[in-house]
Amino acid sequence: MNATKNTFSFKSLFLDFKEITKAGLAISVLFSSIAGYLLGVNDEHPFKWSVLIVLMIGGYCMVGASNAFNQVIEKDIDSLMDRTKNRPVPSGRMSPKMALFVASLLTIVGIALLYSINAKSAMFAAISIFLYTSIYTPLKTVTPLSVFVGAFPGAIPFMLGWVAASGEFGIEAGTLFLIQFFWQFPHFWAIGWFLYEDYEKAGIFMLPTGRKDKGTAMQIMLYTVWLIIASLLPCLGYTGQLFISPVAAILVFLLGLWMLFYAVRLYKLRTAKAARTLMLVSVSYISLLQIIYIVDKFLR
Repeated sequence: MNATKNTFSFKSLFLDFKEITKAGLAISVLFSSIAGYLLGVNDEHPFKWSVLIVLMIGGYCMVGASNAFNQVIEKDIDSLMDRTKNRPVPSGRMSPKMALFVASLLTIVGIALLYSINAKSAMFAAISIFLYTSIYTPLKTVTPLSVFVGAFPGAIPFMLGWVAASGEFGIEAGTLFLIQFFWQFPHFWAIGWFLYEDYEKAGIFMLPTGRKDKGTAMQIMLYTVWLIIASLLPCLGYTGQLFISPVAAILVFLLGLWMLFYAVRLYKLRTAKAARTLMLVSVSYISLLQIIYIVDKFLR
């Protein structure tokens, strides 16, 4: 009986840890860091399993800490929304003090691990946690501009991988940052669209006009175009060691047209279903783009 109870307790703790760190999101973010690392390695900075593993653990801690702090700050707001009311803190399964301890521990461990790679990686991790926790989270109930602020920490993981590999922040890391920065807008505005009513319960308005209207849909299309342009910059020869071949550029352009098609579709239909489809397409876009970049690099 005790063994069963202990197993259940450990299982519950593990599930709560997964939920408070948003494991699914954290792992998808890690994919960006791994992609950035693979793009950043070269003869001067060779691939090292030890660095990649530390980057993965440190990166998970960085994202997990941000999410845990977020859930402590938004515990009252989370209790109002259907999609968040069963999270560990608002449901009462985890106390705010325990969640704060977990978030603080993850911050210390994450920054320390990334510092063991190089100081710049640790610095960008600290900036990411600070921006997400101290500026983006409080702004969510104040202004739709919170999405703009949140796009900065959201864009760091892709370039963090490059910085971890090379120890440098230059045009290459800046380009990776720019791509993921523009990607944030159509992605999160699509989420804000199909979850509009749920966010409204908590007084959160993510959409740029505050409404599910043509103005918001137009901005989603515009930022999708900016995303396509940013994604094609490495084929022009001005982004240092970050370069993609003409074949890869064509594939990236076609990928961009695919996403733009669904952005235009949202503009025409303005339905929750169209927004959800765009969100799913946007997730596929960023993952496939990173795969194209990596495969192109190692096949050249």
